[in-house]
Amino acid sequence: MNKYPLAKPYLDKVDEDGVLEVLRSGCLSLGPKYQEFERQFAEKVGTKYACAVSSGTCGLHLTLIAAGVKPGDEVITSPFSFIASSNCIVYVGATPIFVDVDEMTYNLDPALIEKVITDKTTAIVIPHIFGQSADMDPIMELAKKYNLHVIEDACESLCAEYKGTKVGGIGESGVFAFYANKQMTTGEGGMIVTNDERIYKLCASLRNQGRSDNLQWLDHVHLGYNYRMDEMSASLGITQLAKLDYFISERQKIALWYEEALASYSDMVTSPQTADYTTNTWFVYVVRLQKYVDKRDHLILDLAKQGVSTKPYLPSIHLSDYYQKNFSINTEGMFPVSESVSASSLALPFYIGLTKEDIKAIIEYLISTLRAYET
Repeated sequence: MNKYPLAKPYLDKVDEDGVLEVLRSGCLSLGPKYQEFERQFAEKVGTKYACAVSSGTCGLHLTLIAAGVKPGDEVITSPFSFIASSNCIVYVGATPIFVDVDEMTYNLDPALIEKVITDKTTAIVIPHIFGQSADMDPIMELAKKYNLHVIEDACESLCAEYKGTKVGGIGESGVFAFYANKQMTTGEGGMIVTNDERIYKLCASLRNQGRSDNLQWLDHVHLGYNYRMDEMSASLGITQLAKLDYFISERQKIALWYEEALASYSDMVTSPQTADYTTNTWFVYVVRLQKYVDKRDHLILDLAKQGVSTKPYLPSIHLSDYYQKNFSINTEGMFPVSESVSASSLALPFYIGLTKEDIKAIIEYLISTLRAYET
């Protein structure tokens, strides 16, 4: 029986040799590799500056500090995202204010933002979900109207474009992540991008214990953190970045195979859709069940027995235990689109190396298991 994990990274000898080179050099942190990775990454996404950090979560935290978000502020964001996009708001003492999502893209619905803006609102954190951009023009217009900071959580959508512009460089800052299931990986790791020199310099200082930009060892000018990216991760980032266009094209091909394999079963399972204003670089492949939604947990277990790993993607943040206990305004039914998607979504195996025959087999397992529930 073939086994299909949910995700796995694509690593080759070039990646291995690069990491070994760093290990043998003895310079494992604050060396030349992270700076080289920053330069190459900024060029790739089209921004002036890039600041390597130890995770996307760290990057979001620092960009909110750089935006001046403080205790008592409100920050608008999406309930349908990985929880870090909301947690980073709590880290700085602000309150996440959720807005429901668009049913086609699962990204923040711009039409719902203005009604929740108050005199406490200082920023918007925009997650670009599953590999495609949110609809940024109306969001940027609102930000300009109300003088709001815009931070792009582009952790899932590396090199996705919005009307020809890569995500991350549309707001005042953007953040990417390189966990092992992303379009490229550094193991753990993240990158802040911006066209604002002040934001770059502040984030570069904050990631390194608040050190002065004169780099004197004990000269600390801010309350900082240890959010540095190590040299091994940066080396892996450099070699992975060189293959990124190939990675994305392969992911787009696999997504097309899934769409073709699912075309005959739209009454049972619907494929993800991509808006016409964006490209999709495919972080994950998430379908929605149209039948037997109440049996999704059983479906996940039944597919696992057949060697197919699947997962709910994503739970709605406002219904998680922490947010229920600490933010009483978040109740079930408040964000119906997010909640509906959360209840019916299913991430299928998605990684480079899957063949067209693999995709057909996975869909056969999925559909036959669903059909078994009819009896």
